[in-house]
Amino acid sequence: MTQAHTIRRPDDWHLHLRDGDMLRAVLPHTSRHFARAIIMPNLVPPVVTSADARAYRDRIMAVVPQGDEFTPLMTLYLTEDTDPADVAAAHAEGLITAVKLYPAGATTNSASGVSNFANVAKVLEKMAEIGLPLCTHGEVTDHDVDIFDREAVFIDRVLDPIRRQHPDLRVVMEHITTSNAVDYVKANDKNLGATITTHHLVINRNHILAGGIKPHYYCLPVAKREEHRLALRTAATSGDARFFLGTDSAPHTDENKLLPCGCAGCFTATNTMSILAEVFEQDSALDKLEAFTSLNGPAFYGLAPNDDTLTLVRETATYPGHIDTPEGPVTVFDPQMTLHWTV
Repeated sequence: MTQAHTIRRPDDWHLHLRDGDMLRAVLPHTSRHFARAIIMPNLVPPVVTSADARAYRDRIMAVVPQGDEFTPLMTLYLTEDTDPADVAAAHAEGLITAVKLYPAGATTNSASGVSNFANVAKVLEKMAEIGLPLCTHGEVTDHDVDIFDREAVFIDRVLDPIRRQHPDLRVVMEHITTSNAVDYVKANDKNLGATITTHHLVINRNHILAGGIKPHYYCLPVAKREEHRLALRTAATSGDARFFLGTDSAPHTDENKLLPCGCAGCFTATNTMSILAEVFEQDSALDKLEAFTSLNGPAFYGLAPNDDTLTLVRETATYPGHIDTPEGPVTVFDPQMTLHWTV
């Protein structure tokens, strides 16, 4: 039985760090294990211009713990007023790594997102021209579409038409949750990748709803049926270069999670690598863990993998049930299983 497993240091291709005191509290939980992360721009107000991204990057770098080597990969929040020239200048400067598409109203702090996709066509055209990826929150927000169907409908109504109109646009389908998304990625071998979160490999919708509502498992896109979770696990553990890790680790205080209209998000930064090692070993795919966490993402984004390494040892993992922040406690994701691997 393997007692230690060494991989190249991983990256997180979808991460929420928030700002201010929360940023300071949660960043060390990522920077101790991950070398780089795609930083989500849905702050209040959102990161919509190159000046916003530069300022946010500087705030992140100012609180990286001493001794940690961490690079935030910045994104811009796509709005119907986004200036293609500003996007191109930020990309040319090396300031941003992607642009993020939120359909208006789809998730946390997405009110400034896109309602009329025709209004962002010129930005997408420019992004395709310069090779800048579009990261998508893949859900429609139509009230007549069931919440469990919104990802599949997004693929048909929004994503596929965008990709047909802009065939050279590089697209990342973020935090996919359905077999529909897995199948769509597999059917397209050009300019398309997908991130899969830690928690969607572990939970299905029963974890949220069966036996009482579990708000700390509520996320968007919401977890789906077991058949979809199994499709995600098969994709993640396959070694297929089109699938890579994006934790979507999203800290919310317990107070905000437990409101009558509680916030969506799971905070997984603390124990992600232990959970992933457990999942991959369960699926007899520990040899594919490095591809999913450390190789496939850099390859899609045209970056070199990290030179340094991370070693997991066979030792029962321990982690806090919550972390303390100046804004209040944040509950750490509970995978409801013993984790036999520790970083």
